Amino acid sequence: MKLNFRLMFPLFFLLLLYSASAQDPGRFKDDIEKLVREEYHFTGEKDLVVFAGSSSIRMWKDVRDYFPDYHVINNGFGGSHFSDLIYYYDELILKHNPDYLFIYEGDNDIAGNKSPGKVMRDAKELYGKIRQDLPGTQIIFISPKPSIRRVNLKKEYQKLNKRLERYCKKKPNTGFANVWAAMVDEKGDVFHDIFLDDDLHMNKKGYNIWGEVISEFLN
Repeated sequence: MKLNFRLMFPLFFLLLLYSASAQDPGRFKDDIEKLVREEYHFTGEKDLVVFAGSSSIRMWKDVRDYFPDYHVINNGFGGSHFSDLIYYYDELILKHNPDYLFIYEGDNDIAGNKSPGKVMRDAKELYGKIRQDLPGTQIIFISPKPSIRRVNLKKEYQKLNKRLERYCKKKPNTGFANVWAAMVDEKGDVFHDIFLDDDLHMNKKGYNIWGEVISEFLN
């Protein structure tokens, strides 16, 4: 039997592209194990809030101080995509059965050359899993933020945010925390004094903005 290499070459090329761009969730194994080992000794009757997502969540070290009326768990792991959060869904989300779940993904997805359409498909897959298993959980997607370093991707982020916001509005018990709008001036330019020296991650002023936006979903 002769193989038609003319037909096989495009398929081989596509497989090469896929393998080069595929994310290996195993790269976060140590980070996830550390999060899983974390012990919480909550006292008193308070609703549980879980924050999950990439480094903007992970680096929010004092997130509990912003929401003292709630029990808060920070399950951020830096560099993650939606696909990674899907992979570690059981450990980071399902296990805790939160009353409120704030999700921050999409920032690294777009920076990793994923299209807004692909990111939305992953977001919908994650949403479906959560809603099936945790029908009473209030799900809030935090919009991918603007940043100085990734200003060249502004249009792609805005496309994703518009799609994500429309999707959230159609779903019950679901919210969209638009931190993008709060982090830019009247011209749409991102504030420069809210970032660390890497021009990507936020300083205290940046997290104060996030705290104000997110508190609207908890009050």
